[in-house]
Amino acid sequence: MKIALISEHASPLAVAGGVDSGGQNIYVANVARQLLEAGHQVDVFSRRDRALLPLISDMDGVRVIHVPAGPPMQLPKEQLLPFMDEFAAFLIDFFRRESLQYDVMHANFFMSGLAALKVKAALGIPLVTTFHALGRVRRLHQGTSDGFPDERFAIEDDLVALSDAVVAECPQDEADLIQHYHADPARIRIVPCGFDADEFRPVGRAVAREALGWQRDEFIVLQLGRLVPRKGIDNVVRSVSVLKQAFRASARLYVVGGNSDAPNELATPEIARLRGIASECGVAAQVTFVGRRGRAQLRYFYSAADVFVTTPWYEPFGITPVEAMACGTPVIGADVGGIRYSVADGVTGFLVPPRDPAALAVCLDQLRRAPELARRMGEAGLARAYAEFTWRGVGESLAQIYAQLARATDVAPTEAVVGQMEMPRRAAAGASSG
Repeated sequence: MKIALISEHASPLAVAGGVDSGGQNIYVANVARQLLEAGHQVDVFSRRDRALLPLISDMDGVRVIHVPAGPPMQLPKEQLLPFMDEFAAFLIDFFRRESLQYDVMHANFFMSGLAALKVKAALGIPLVTTFHALGRVRRLHQGTSDGFPDERFAIEDDLVALSDAVVAECPQDEADLIQHYHADPARIRIVPCGFDADEFRPVGRAVAREALGWQRDEFIVLQLGRLVPRKGIDNVVRSVSVLKQAFRASARLYVVGGNSDAPNELATPEIARLRGIASECGVAAQVTFVGRRGRAQLRYFYSAADVFVTTPWYEPFGITPVEAMACGTPVIGADVGGIRYSVADGVTGFLVPPRDPAALAVCLDQLRRAPELARRMGEAGLARAYAEFTWRGVGESLAQIYAQLARATDVAPTEAVVGQMEMPRRAAAGASSG
């Protein structure tokens, strides 16, 4: 098949860890690679955000097309909606000029979906949509701090109604689509995110700590990912304080991520806020901001930690818990969204309420006092990651969905067969992974 992956703000070539560079970038990059390895032709379309970018870049055989839409500079994703007509017009022209027609489009995020709907109307190409976050659910959790306009909701309504298939990343994502968007369950496919076994594997803790220059005998908590308020990193900082005051125990918290390789409060304002909280809580000396790190280095951070913690308010899936599990590290995660799906409570780690540092501190202390329990949880997480959450399995599940849509389009217009297609109700991403 010839497949178009559309990801308007999240390029697979970007370095993850910045404000608008995280799970979606990783998802698109890995899905593209897996589809390519399976023999498909894959193009990724992302907005041109630098003036000197070529029209087309090569990513190990995947073409990345930098779409001229809006000014060629980095902009917050909340400011990109006005440029989606231009984005769509480019796609339609580009698709028409290609010698081989695209069999399917896979839109990532609602703005990519908006552009893809215009392409679908013009050219009749089947559309799969993964939202990665839902506007109505996000608004429930973020309130006035949500920077997207209300018109996002109507766009998402249209996408849910008009996409040929909607990919939910976990059961909670599926439930949210049905509850808040009246989605037809027959057109929802659950396909989780994954990890790359070449990137993420266990490294001996002593070896990893030596490589990072970390103390061998400290109890170390790791937080890794985008540094934005909804990720709940302040909750982790406060839990270190509770651990110190209520349990008379010390922990070192390393925070990896940001918009620069060195921790910089101007480049990443969230660092300044978190440092202020750490100071107020009396644990400034126990919290270290590392800055952004490349993917090849992350397995050392995961492996060096005694526990990985992530307690966002809202998380459609969350790739970092799976990466930590793939490195044999126990995970304490917020009991929300995809984390509730990936972390087996009491088996691979613990689930705790978001915004509850006391509950988090109780679990931290339990793992601190019981290293054998932590080891067993890490081993269980490693096994679960390979069984359920490999990118190979994700790619196979998506390719199956694409192929069924492409075959249906060969025999009838997409609109006529949407309700008649027989697809697997649930795509098990790890079912055939190695």
